[in-house]
Amino acid sequence: MDRKKLVNQSIDYIMQHLDEDLSLDALAAQFYISKFHFSRIFKEETGESIYAFIKRCRIDQSAIDMKLNPDKTITDIGLDYGYSSSNYSSVFRKRHDISPNMFKQSIPTSSMPVPFTPKRIAHFKTAEEYAARIEIREFNDLFVLYERFIGDYADLEKNWYQFLDKYKAFFNEKTILVERFFNDPTITNSAQCICDLCMTVKQDCDLANVMQIRGGKWIVYPFDGEIKDIFETVQGIFSVWLPQSGYSMARRYGVNIYHRIDRDNHSVAMDLCIPIE
Repeated sequence: MDRKKLVNQSIDYIMQHLDEDLSLDALAAQFYISKFHFSRIFKEETGESIYAFIKRCRIDQSAIDMKLNPDKTITDIGLDYGYSSSNYSSVFRKRHDISPNMFKQSIPTSSMPVPFTPKRIAHFKTAEEYAARIEIREFNDLFVLYERFIGDYADLEKNWYQFLDKYKAFFNEKTILVERFFNDPTITNSAQCICDLCMTVKQDCDLANVMQIRGGKWIVYPFDGEIKDIFETVQGIFSVWLPQSGYSMARRYGVNIYHRIDRDNHSVAMDLCIPIE
């Protein structure tokens, strides 16, 4: 298997199994590769050891769980990721420079600074306003050509244009453009956020960078506006609507499905989609 594809698939697997055994031995066995070879390739491709990557992602995901499950105790969240109460607090503070208790108390419910433009404040709607526009839909699997970017989500607009120009030969009237994101930029360091830019292609596409995006049940919120306002909408759904909705987010990626991209006006029409259980 191509080394980049191997690392990408291992990241996907790790992100979906953060509450399970993710030892180097277990991961190497999952991908039928020597653990020493696997460890070396992962570090060379990502700049992080497998252990450091898993530890970071577990703590970041636990912070997301705190955000989405305000009634769940910090002790229970720590236990979900294999930490004792005291150990969890220590590791969390080391990662985020704040205790889990203080973090939980600071979770915004009405507004927050935009990390990409700190002088700007994002203001949230009410849960009822979000609910009025949200639908629950079932999606089929999508076979896509993709490129993975690890870095600041503020660069996604530029990255999309480069991606579309690079693969314009594969684009046609039936192409679906999909963005697959793994991180919350208010929690994960901006330099470490993961996003896949994707376009649907035929199953016989012979490029190496293809994959299947799994379908299932999703909440869908339509967005039509300037790219700079996407953050405010997504954070409002996550911080205000989802914790009160009665739905649980499935432990995998969210996706954005694009219907229109207007380069000149820096605006898009898209569906913001969150997987639910």
